[in-house]
Amino acid sequence: MAKPKRDHRAEPNEIPQGYRPSEGERFMNSVQREYFRRKLLRWRHEILAESSQTILHLQEQSSQEPDIADRASIETERLIELRTRDRERKLLNKIDAALRRIDEGSYGYCEETGDPINLSRLEARPVATLSIDAQERHERLEKTTRDD
Repeated sequence: MAKPKRDHRAEPNEIPQGYRPSEGERFMNSVQREYFRRKLLRWRHEILAESSQTILHLQEQSSQEPDIADRASIETERLIELRTRDRERKLLNKIDAALRRIDEGSYGYCEETGDPINLSRLEARPVATLSIDAQERHERLEKTTRDD
C-alpha cells in the first residue's frame, strides 16, 4: 500500500513544558513528532546505559566461586541478564526504525492500513507500527496459523 504524503517539516527546537499529545490537535504535527522523537531517544539512552552496566557487572563477577551452588546461581543470573539485553538489543532496532519513520514522516501511521495509530497506543508503545485493529488481526492470524 502506498504511504500517504506526510507533513514532516523541520522539527521545533522546543516543546511546551508538560506537553502531552492530544486528540484535539492535528495528528503528527511537528510538536507531536518532536515529543515522540525525544521519548524514543530517552528510551534508547536508558537501554544503552543499562547495557553498559551489564557489561561492567559481568566483568566484575567472578566465576571462581568455590561452591558449585553459588556458581550455578551466578551463571543463572548471567543468562537472565544476557537474555534481557538481547531483548533490549531487538528493541533498540525498533526504536531506531521508529526514529527513521519520524524523519521520513510516516511515524504514527499504521504500516498495514495507513491510518493513524491512536495516540494513547503510541504513548504506551512508541515503537508501534500497527493500529490496534491491525495488530489484533495480525495476532488472530498468527494464532490461527500456530494452531494448524
